[in-house]
Amino acid sequence: MEKPLWVFGYGSLIWNPGFPVAEQRVARLQGWQRSFCMRSIHHRGTEAEPGLVLALDRAEGARCAGVGFRVQDGAEDETLATLRQRELISSAYLEDWLPMVLDSGEAVTALCYVIDPAHVQYCGGLPLAEQARIIAQAVGGRGRNCEYLFNTSDHLASLGIADADLEWLVTQVRALGAA
Repeated sequence: MEKPLWVFGYGSLIWNPGFPVAEQRVARLQGWQRSFCMRSIHHRGTEAEPGLVLALDRAEGARCAGVGFRVQDGAEDETLATLRQRELISSAYLEDWLPMVLDSGEAVTALCYVIDPAHVQYCGGLPLAEQARIIAQAVGGRGRNCEYLFNTSDHLASLGIADADLEWLVTQVRALGAA
């Protein structure tokens, strides 16, 4: 594990990291996109009625903006254990160390959780309208799927990070009656 330990957040980690943060900065990953491409059967849906959660999906030419978190010195092992328990619950995510560029232009290596496109929970390419329908209805162990979307979108906006797909989904999910 590299020190200092950096973690890239692109979804719920942005608003709920769950580990001791020494510093947080807007950051970017090249070659990856934020996408509702993972069926959630634990946190935002169930096996019978899966929800959708965000994942980093590899995409040629893509660039994903999110948050780089520098973990407090001495909390690296605890953070890694916490993140593994949270993110690797169903093995749909793969743990990877990727080059991340901070808003200052500095490049660091960050711990990232990316989707395994061979996993049964992977659902890349779902039309946005279908994503909106699922997100508006799904509920899991951590609450309503729409809350996950709204929290992520709100926190991205507060950081000055635009995501046209998430903004469209927020509008559509609200139009479907989820608030």
